[in-house]
Amino acid sequence: MILKRKIEQKLLGWKNTPNHKPLLLKGCRQCGKTFSVLAFAREHYEHSVYLNFIEDPDAVDIFSGSLSPEHLLMMLSAHLGSRGELVPGKTLLILDELQECPRARAALKFFCLDGRFDVIATGSLLGVMGYGTTQISIPVGYESSLLMYPLDFEEFLWAHGVSEDLIDYACTFLRSQIPVPAALHKRWRELLKLYLVVGGMPEVVSAFLESSDLRVVLNLQHEIVASYEADMLKYAEKKDKGRIKECFRSIPAQLAQENRKFKFSLLKKGACSEEYTSALSWLEDLGLILRCHSLSITELPFEGYARPAVFKVYLQDSGLFVSMLDDAAQFDLLKGNLYSYKGAVLENLIAGMLSKSGHALYYFRKDSGLELDFLIRCLGEPTILEVKATTGNAKSAKTVLQYPEKYHIKQGIKLTDGNIGRSLNGQMLTVPHYLAAFLDRLPEDWAAPR
Repeated sequence: MILKRKIEQKLLGWKNTPNHKPLLLKGCRQCGKTFSVLAFAREHYEHSVYLNFIEDPDAVDIFSGSLSPEHLLMMLSAHLGSRGELVPGKTLLILDELQECPRARAALKFFCLDGRFDVIATGSLLGVMGYGTTQISIPVGYESSLLMYPLDFEEFLWAHGVSEDLIDYACTFLRSQIPVPAALHKRWRELLKLYLVVGGMPEVVSAFLESSDLRVVLNLQHEIVASYEADMLKYAEKKDKGRIKECFRSIPAQLAQENRKFKFSLLKKGACSEEYTSALSWLEDLGLILRCHSLSITELPFEGYARPAVFKVYLQDSGLFVSMLDDAAQFDLLKGNLYSYKGAVLENLIAGMLSKSGHALYYFRKDSGLELDFLIRCLGEPTILEVKATTGNAKSAKTVLQYPEKYHIKQGIKLTDGNIGRSLNGQMLTVPHYLAAFLDRLPEDWAAPR
């Protein structure tokens, strides 16, 4: 099944930019990079040449000698034979699984300087280049990059036949701050629960749309998780292999804690952060996890007040997270038990939705127990974002909003299973979970009660 992806417009924007450089398309394994690039090539180029360094390991030899454009073009022609036609100005060269050929990464500089051919390189481990591979000089200044994610919620809605017009219609209620009509509210609540369980990996979404069988979904998710763990063993440095897997497998237990702070002591007795710093960075660079940093104070710029050693760790894809829990988790969540696993699954989902919308992740916690789930910059202002499984109270948010001179925050959003409304004397806008993906469509005066 063909899934509509937002990356298509970003690729077109790259192509239409004058004097564009070779493009690196980064993203976690199996998020749809190769499929999207090949579809883009078919639609927008007269000719395309595709090299996959895993499927065709002999292609690595093309880059083993001189990296001059003339030599590379000669070697490409010899290797491809009748399979590829290199026409200047009309050909896209696609280098897939680039992590398998570090010298092809170095060659991007020479393709950039030559300028006769467009080049897109893809790979699931480009962010961790150097782990277990020959170190190369990255061609700084001669490449541009885009980051691709698993399907976000809007793309998931498209896959289920929800039109852009209907999405915009739903967002009119967010902008005007009036309740979403009951039928639409009910349908989108159900779609969000499906997204929570199925996630956004394209193969999994397509399989569910074709079969509606959650057993198929779970089996595919287990296979994807296994492929990630195989990458950890294949590409990571020897000293990190075991530590990376320990960090990855500990995420459900980490998020089951009351404050969800990542604790190295949960990995093994006596573990310290220094041992696992590179392991966590490996998972983060891979695009598999999201790190949410604690703030020392609730002021902008958040990045200036982030505490590097204190953070939560979420999984990028909610479906994969659910697959790492017990087999009954899917059923509990689809029944509407969003507090399943102490609300960790729902919080993980919102973290992913925020990240895909371009938000860096931050939270705030005091020893007194006061805690704000997320803090985001919304239209230039620091904004509380509380996540509630049902329509529960937001006691910490209430305390913070009562003392703006102390916390420097005057507005908040509470994500709930309910409909749009206001709480805390109008200072907190209540929004259904499913509209968390569209907070960037709020009007500039959203904080003022209607």
